[in-house]
Amino acid sequence: MSHDVLSRRDFLGTGSLLLASLLLPQAGSASKPKKLTYKIAVVDLMILKRQKLGALQLTKDIGADGVELDMGGLGQRETFDNQLANPEIRQQFIDKARELNLEICSLAMTGFYAQSFATRPTYERMVQDCFDTMRALGVKVAFLPLGTQGDLRRNPELRPAIVERLRVVGRLAQKAGVVVGIETALDATGEVALLKEIGSKHIQIYFNFSNPLKEGRDLHQELRILGRKRICQMHATDEDGVWLQNNPRLDMQKVKQTLADIGWQGWLVIERSRDATDPRNVKRNFGANTAYLKSVFQG
Repeated sequence: MSHDVLSRRDFLGTGSLLLASLLLPQAGSASKPKKLTYKIAVVDLMILKRQKLGALQLTKDIGADGVELDMGGLGQRETFDNQLANPEIRQQFIDKARELNLEICSLAMTGFYAQSFATRPTYERMVQDCFDTMRALGVKVAFLPLGTQGDLRRNPELRPAIVERLRVVGRLAQKAGVVVGIETALDATGEVALLKEIGSKHIQIYFNFSNPLKEGRDLHQELRILGRKRICQMHATDEDGVWLQNNPRLDMQKVKQTLADIGWQGWLVIERSRDATDPRNVKRNFGANTAYLKSVFQG
């Protein structure tokens, strides 16, 4: 396989020019691409198909280009309840994705939304299990939310432990050749400082549009502060209530211009923005949001 093919696949699979520079040989200085490329994905957990093979057909029916798969529940287990660790099940996902011409854009460790990344004694095993699954699936981005227990605004005393653990994760990610996108409760300036403290190019930000919006911060300024090299992927939705096209506080055309200004391209992953009057109608909600994002970013 040629370097050109590898470069395009790895580049689009991460949404980060930085990851391409980490994984592939560079031929001199690169200029900002003339045409930025975006792909649209949905989250298997949020389309109610967590680690279910049917998530792939539903993703295709919704009209998305790919899916973010979850690592499974965590609870008080030593590691995730990961069905994809089974080679037979994993191969079914690989074969089905190939059949439907879909990509698995990322693996999500959503168990850490409720569990404490700062205190769980087996966090290294959990993360390594994720990396092993990523390698088997050919996935380059992991999503790691610090969650409610890892909220560094409310629990600043956890910062030393979280930083030290993320340094460990960064070393493991470097060895695995992947990037971990973290979601925090900090603003963009705080996240820049956190990334500098961690000091690993393999730890980046998985940006969520909803976070600055619900806190009354300027989404576009946050994107500019972080810049393209610190953002590996994006959850490109807001809180539930209305579809993206009907959201008065989220101007997607302006978002597109901001992303162009900073030179970011990659996966835009739909997490929420469900219609409050019909929240469990998966195909209707995610189909509408997918069609809208495609009209803006792929039209």
